[in-house]
Amino acid sequence: MGKILTGLSIIIPVHNEEGIIEKTICDLEKKLKIRHEIIVVNDRSIDKTEEIVKKIARQYENIRLISNKRIPGFTSVLKLGFENAAYNVVVPVMADFCDDILTIEKMAGKIEQGYDIVCASRYMKGGVKTGGPLLKSFFSRLVCLSMCWLIKCPTHDITNAFKMYRKEILKNINIESAGFAVSMQITLKAFFAGYRITELPTTWKGRVVGQSDFGFVKELKNYAGWYIWAVVRSLNR
Repeated sequence: MGKILTGLSIIIPVHNEEGIIEKTICDLEKKLKIRHEIIVVNDRSIDKTEEIVKKIARQYENIRLISNKRIPGFTSVLKLGFENAAYNVVVPVMADFCDDILTIEKMAGKIEQGYDIVCASRYMKGGVKTGGPLLKSFFSRLVCLSMCWLIKCPTHDITNAFKMYRKEILKNINIESAGFAVSMQITLKAFFAGYRITELPTTWKGRVVGQSDFGFVKELKNYAGWYIWAVVRSLNR
């Protein structure tokens, strides 16, 4: 790759993912051709997730396991991964095999073109979303498409955690606790700060193994809070 991208730090948040984490990591290692490391951030798993990751790490030198000793939750896990990233570009990948790994190299190409954030989009032309709870899917699509229309943020999928970031910009953004809405928060703050954001289509598949930690009512409050923040900020510009 060029000077912009020296390598990728892939962050995988895990909480009780013993049924799928090995498949996710091995698929990344098999398909990804870009120089990379994988940082698995364990958020207090009580199953065999940690044991499985340690076993895989003995096979691959570029895999690291980090335990979250801070407040549990998605925000803490992502921040811990960002802070420990060895490379200058980071991308969270969900442990549940929902993200399309083949999208990663295309995202890296956009970083090379000079973008600061590249959003993998389920809702733009060419994007696909299959599976998942219907109510959650409806809410996600509504938030994403209306946010794109209302504030003109250049992505149709602001809630998707599958985004690639230049690590440098994350140092300039105050990442506040926001549950799964943290990915939306980071993108909104970057947008209003003038960073370059783009998107490309991806295919997302609903979880088939294990159980999601997504609590709809709690997360609804988080997303609604940042949604209102963005609209007010846009009106006051």
